[in-house]
Amino acid sequence: MKKRFTIILLFLASVGFAQEAGKVWTLKECVDYALANNLSVQRSMYSVEGAEIDYDQSRLAMAPNLNAGSSFGFNWGRSINPVTNQFITREINSLSPNANSSVTLFNGLRIQNTIKQSSKNLDASEADLEKAKNDVILGVINFYITVVFNKELLENARFQLSSSQQQLDRTKKQVEAGALPKSNELNLEAQVATNELNVINRENALALSMLQLKQALQIPASQDFDIEVPNIAVADLLLENSREQIYDMARQSLPEVRSARLRVEGSYFAVKAAKGNLYPRLTLSGSINSNYSSANDEAQFSVEGTTVTPNVPIGTVNVNGSNYIVTADRTTPNIVQISNSYGYRDQLQDNIFRQAGVNLSIPLFNGFQTRANIRRQTINRQIAEITLKQTENTVRQNVETAYNDAFAASKTYGSSLKQVNAREEAYRMTKQRFEIGAANFVEYQVSENDLFQAKSDLARAKYDFIFKKRLLDFYQGKSILD
Repeated sequence: MKKRFTIILLFLASVGFAQEAGKVWTLKECVDYALANNLSVQRSMYSVEGAEIDYDQSRLAMAPNLNAGSSFGFNWGRSINPVTNQFITREINSLSPNANSSVTLFNGLRIQNTIKQSSKNLDASEADLEKAKNDVILGVINFYITVVFNKELLENARFQLSSSQQQLDRTKKQVEAGALPKSNELNLEAQVATNELNVINRENALALSMLQLKQALQIPASQDFDIEVPNIAVADLLLENSREQIYDMARQSLPEVRSARLRVEGSYFAVKAAKGNLYPRLTLSGSINSNYSSANDEAQFSVEGTTVTPNVPIGTVNVNGSNYIVTADRTTPNIVQISNSYGYRDQLQDNIFRQAGVNLSIPLFNGFQTRANIRRQTINRQIAEITLKQTENTVRQNVETAYNDAFAASKTYGSSLKQVNAREEAYRMTKQRFEIGAANFVEYQVSENDLFQAKSDLARAKYDFIFKKRLLDFYQGKSILD
């Protein structure tokens, strides 16, 4: 069912994208589409399905097994009748159906511990699936924000180009009127060309980031695709929780930590299951068998009463030279034919053999295989514990890095915001002075470039802070798609 559901989901996702080509996509739509098409997520889904199979199989190991079979043979020449065990020389068809069943009564709790291990592994696989989804979500958000950032930079570049073009048009008129020298027009033409190059560079950067987002969604580069630019407000620059508080939340919420912890717990049950092979094994078994042979498939007779014939001579006796006849009553069984053949049903029913028994197996020596398996599982448990520690250390380092990055980004954003406000006022004043001839072109160009760079730095700081703040929210178990 899961395989069919995955195929249907992928089909609907591909059809939906084909129908909505050219549609403006929101962040949530991009994330949903990526989750439905990402190969790592699909691989993790199959891993969960495999873990479910292992868990179901371990539970069913407690149920009795039941096997049935049958053998058919064709013999000719001198052979043994499988029903009467007598030698016979003829062609024989034989049929021997059988069924047997057994159930384990005790084996050192190996089955029970294997069930617990499989349950922990299943939970760990589900946590791994959740981590795979989180990785996809974070990647899509990062690419999405990068596209929005490049869109804003492109708008800034186009605004600068438009402003320079307007200033060039005004300067041309003034040069034609003789109010300004020709050099001012040439300098502005160079500035316009520079701004056009900036626009081209920003367009290329936007196209590259859009391509990266398409690749994250596994959408062909040739497909029409655009995203919605959300009204992203910068959250409070203050970070509510400390590093340690965020790390404690991450240890409880992140699926990779939960998966590593579950695998440690499962490894303990694996050791116990391996030790179960050191204990005796007690099983209850039973079987039922029957036979059919064509050698016995003949007319069947039955004895129904007897016939007594009185005074039947049985011999003579000589007494003193005289012979006397000896008589006795003769009893003869009455043999009656009851059937023309002894077929499959009758033979199989008459030859049924049943057996039941209890088997005790005590392990004494098996080449130290059990001991070696116990040591192997113990090593796996120690490796799982190390993996848990490594995962927790990695999460701690990631949280500390993300906290420092978010803190630095908040400071950078605040500083960039002040810088833009100052650059806008400086540019406004320089532009007014340039238009009345109180400032030269170099001063105007420097002021305009400074404002453009400040706005670019502000956009970069803004989206950098937004993503890193979202990353901290992710570590705290909060939704990052709102």
